[in-house]
Amino acid sequence: MSGLSTITASLLRTKPVEQLASEGEHTALRRSMGLIPLIALSVGATLGTGIFVVLGEAAPLAGPAVVVSFVVAALAALFSALSYAELASAVPVSGSAYSYTYATLGEIVAWVCGWCLLLEYGVSVAAVAVGWGAYLNEFLGSTIGWRIPDALASAPSDGGIVNLPAAVVVLIATGVLLQGVRESARVTTVTTMIKIAVLVFFVVVAVTAFDSGNLHPFAPAGISGISAAASMVFFSFIGFDAASTAGEEAKNPQRDLPRAIIISLGIVTLAYVLVALTAVGAVGVDKVSSSGASLSTVLEQVTGRGWPATILAAGAVVAIASVVLTVLYGQTRILVAMSRDGLMPKVLSNVGVKRVPTTNILIVGGAVAVLSALIPLGELVNATNIGTLVSFGLVNIGVLVLRRTKPDLPRSFRTLVPLVPVLGVVMCVWLLVHLPGVTWLAFTLWSAVGLVVYFGYGRRRSALSRAAEARAEVDS
Repeated sequence: MSGLSTITASLLRTKPVEQLASEGEHTALRRSMGLIPLIALSVGATLGTGIFVVLGEAAPLAGPAVVVSFVVAALAALFSALSYAELASAVPVSGSAYSYTYATLGEIVAWVCGWCLLLEYGVSVAAVAVGWGAYLNEFLGSTIGWRIPDALASAPSDGGIVNLPAAVVVLIATGVLLQGVRESARVTTVTTMIKIAVLVFFVVVAVTAFDSGNLHPFAPAGISGISAAASMVFFSFIGFDAASTAGEEAKNPQRDLPRAIIISLGIVTLAYVLVALTAVGAVGVDKVSSSGASLSTVLEQVTGRGWPATILAAGAVVAIASVVLTVLYGQTRILVAMSRDGLMPKVLSNVGVKRVPTTNILIVGGAVAVLSALIPLGELVNATNIGTLVSFGLVNIGVLVLRRTKPDLPRSFRTLVPLVPVLGVVMCVWLLVHLPGVTWLAFTLWSAVGLVVYFGYGRRRSALSRAAEARAEVDS
């Protein structure tokens, strides 16, 4: 029994908050990001494929009530965002939810959370890249009259050979990340401003054709349709936690990270609701195309001309590329934290001459490029959602635990406990229930692989495990 107790204790050991804070203060990464770049990073990682592409796939599920689905998903994201904001102010390190759960719920839970984040970030980058390819083709077709052949612009299961544009945009983002965090932040800020301008342009044009008759019947599938669409479009809100992965590269993380997370979620929610409402109101649900470039299709139908759709497609090419860049950034920083803790190979946390994790970026960029070239959008979106919802739920629980175990820990932001974290968990569970069974099956297999990796590699090489072994040898 003592042996079982020892194993259980080792699986549930937590990483001291003081140790995490010390690692953040003495990081080899460069602290160069202020509030505006952090907001741009968060908005840039969030405002993209979710509205440019997924609207067309979610609208048939909920009807015009897809607008409500966006609000429901935003509400679920808000509770988790408030929990993220508190933990980001208390534990400003690169690992995001992984580091938060390591400090509150124990190593095995942190590993599960980190493994989910790898699914969330890596797969969402691939999904965004697939959406980018659709808008690139839309832009090429409307400007030079040529489109990338389907065989080279679609995944094998969609009748193609390889999605070459999706792979290319991931490789371009990889190249930008290798130049350094300051350069990446500048690119992100500029492209985020472009995407906001493009969406404002869409709303202004679409509202001229708004017809309230297109909103009836409002919810033909009832609550179940709204819930199913909300579970799908939740993918559209996951980027706000990218700001928390910049904890070691923010100039003043305790002050700026909570602000960036909350402000960015407000900007994104407003944009999504306005775009969804005007799109459905202008052409109706049946005409909101699920072709992969739904907003361009709406503008073409509204104006009867090609140039507005061309402008939107051009903006979307830039906008969605910025999501690839920012989410890929978040993926690499989470791996830095896991590598530093010994749960992943040390090479992933090695920092190069540009003060970025060079090998990490190259490995992640190559793997995601292959994934985006071979897997279709719909499957990627659902896989992203389930990983995100699990990690968000764990962050909400982590807030409750840290308030109890470290009540006096300095926090520049405090959410309403226990109400907000509890509601965050409830909303995550509710959305998880409405994901399709095949997604749960894929997630179960992914989790099983993760546990094999942990017990076969991470548990024995864990920095906490080695420290405990060293103490045991000294005591003996």
